[in-house]
Amino acid sequence: MITTDATDLPDLREMPGDWRRALAVVAHPDDLEYGCAAAVAAWTDAGKEVVYVLATRGEAGIDTLDPETCGPLREREQRDSAAVVGVDTVEFLDHRDGVLEYGVPLRRDIAAAIRRHRPELVVTLNHRDTWGPGPGAPWNTPDHRAVGRATLDAAADAGNRWIFPELADEGLQPWDGVRWVAVSGSSTPTHAVDAAPGLDRAIESLLCHRAYIEALTDQDPEEYVRDFLTTTTGQAAGRFGGRPAVSFELFPR
Repeated sequence: MITTDATDLPDLREMPGDWRRALAVVAHPDDLEYGCAAAVAAWTDAGKEVVYVLATRGEAGIDTLDPETCGPLREREQRDSAAVVGVDTVEFLDHRDGVLEYGVPLRRDIAAAIRRHRPELVVTLNHRDTWGPGPGAPWNTPDHRAVGRATLDAAADAGNRWIFPELADEGLQPWDGVRWVAVSGSSTPTHAVDAAPGLDRAIESLLCHRAYIEALTDQDPEEYVRDFLTTTTGQAAGRFGGRPAVSFELFPR
């Protein structure tokens, strides 16, 4: 969880709204629900199309379940979770959970997804080494770092016909229409979306990951989820006119 003193930081700007399609690319089921489902709910309420692409099925995420059991369970939870916030399309790239590597194969798969769905906005999760600035910040996981970095790079790869030219042979023509990549969970956010209208659905969406949450904490799942999302969206309020917010670091292209 990122905590920053907002008093010396600039205000967060409103996220751009002049787009129609977004693609959210993350490593695991629940990555989006822990960070930006309230923003997704606001976007789909406004008539925008959002698609989820997950690099893995999260099959290594629950110690008490073997991967063959865990993967299909977490996939079902993710599809149910996405539906709560108005997302109908959820795709899985079938990379192995826990051992994702940044590199050409991952970039290619994400570039293919960008060409397939042709988003103007791409969303991903914190690609940096830690979950906050300064010494003592929690270490980020290798899967998050790999997918975040690969997504930032694939936004450019998708528009270059000479990178992964075989994708065109598969019917995926270059797409140079990505205008921004928005990174959720960044310790240096620049923009935000008002979380209040979508917060209850964000809570319901995260609760869909019940098997994962029950393995993670002894706290009542609904209490845990509500506390977590209320706290995290409240942290940005001081820089966003007092409104609870989902914050992003926005990289224009």
